[in-house]
Amino acid sequence: MQVDLNSDLGESFGRYTLGEDSEIIPLITSANVACGFHASDPLVMKKTVEAAKASGIAVGAHPGYPDLMGFGRRNMVVSDDESYAYTMYQIGALDAFLKARGMKLQHVKPHGAFYNMAAKDRSQSEAICRAIRDYDPELIVMALPSGELYKAAKDMGLRAAAEVFADRAYEEDGTLVNRKKPGAMITDEDESLRRVIRMVKEHKVTAISGKDIDITVDSICVHGDGAKALRFVKKLREGLTAEGVSIKPLREFL
Repeated sequence: MQVDLNSDLGESFGRYTLGEDSEIIPLITSANVACGFHASDPLVMKKTVEAAKASGIAVGAHPGYPDLMGFGRRNMVVSDDESYAYTMYQIGALDAFLKARGMKLQHVKPHGAFYNMAAKDRSQSEAICRAIRDYDPELIVMALPSGELYKAAKDMGLRAAAEVFADRAYEEDGTLVNRKKPGAMITDEDESLRRVIRMVKEHKVTAISGKDIDITVDSICVHGDGAKALRFVKKLREGLTAEGVSIKPLREFL
């Protein structure tokens, strides 16, 4: 058994610091780095890429809606052309810092509302995947395994990584429970570990309704802005290793 452990990082902005990136980066295998639309700025991107290189972890672009005030978690009505351009623009911005450090971009994972809306909107998903393919067809698309983005990536000949969440609850259709609903967030690290181990070993997770659903796992995400993010990452890494699960970046097995 092998799995990637990822976190959404590089989400500070100017004088505002968010997350515990310096402590989390050495414990994960892939970082989803914000590209300036929902969070981050050029200096934060540069610093995050340098920290990732120092720890030898893989880096992916984490493009979002142009929504700094809402942290990219507000739904926006955008055209497919905009989705394509937003994705292309942000990948290129982050990749400049990677190329300057002799690093190669591993994957692309849309952020927040961009991610959730793409999971349901096939047309938007295809626009995002076209941008990724046009930029570099070797890039991996990280997405919900039940969603349209994952399916679009596969259909368009891209590698797709099935992502699950250690700190989020699921609906019966495999989508994430809206953050505004009670029980949407998993706040207990022991419960999180039990759920993740079951997802990895049995390919099952209990939805918020209480029904067991099937789930595919290539990568496990812990949100870097969560209050217990560092504790979650430590617990998951220790627990998965104890269960005989190898933790590796996607590029080594996908």
